[in-house]
Amino acid sequence: QVQLVESGGGLMQAGGSLRLSCAASGRTFRSYAMGWCRHTPEKEREFVAAISQSGGRLYSTESVKGRFTISRDNAKNSVYLQMNSLKPEYTAVYYCAASLVAGTRMNQYNYWGQGTQVTVSS
Repeated sequence: QVQLVESGGGLMQAGGSLRLSCAASGRTFRSYAMGWCRHTPEKEREFVAAISQSGGRLYSTESVKGRFTISRDNAKNSVYLQMNSLKPEYTAVYYCAASLVAGTRMNQYNYWGQGTQVTVSS
């Protein structure tokens, strides 16, 4: 089992940057692909980015390509989401999640963090 705790959210002006972190418990972190999704009342749960167990495969939704970068540090049991050139429409609660299979379908992710709020003002 994996427990996930996100951090790094906050209020930022449009055009700014934020780096979200997700710390995982357990010694099996490197066995899991990791993903980020976001939740808003309008779109509910939306896939954002994912990274394979080794970090060799990356996935991201089209709307964030060139702006968001997912990375991981298996030695620190952590995954990150670097968010640049923020837009107000990126305002959401961001969740990290773990899955044994890397991919873009959030229903394949078994473990979830509690979420961190990102608010981008115009």
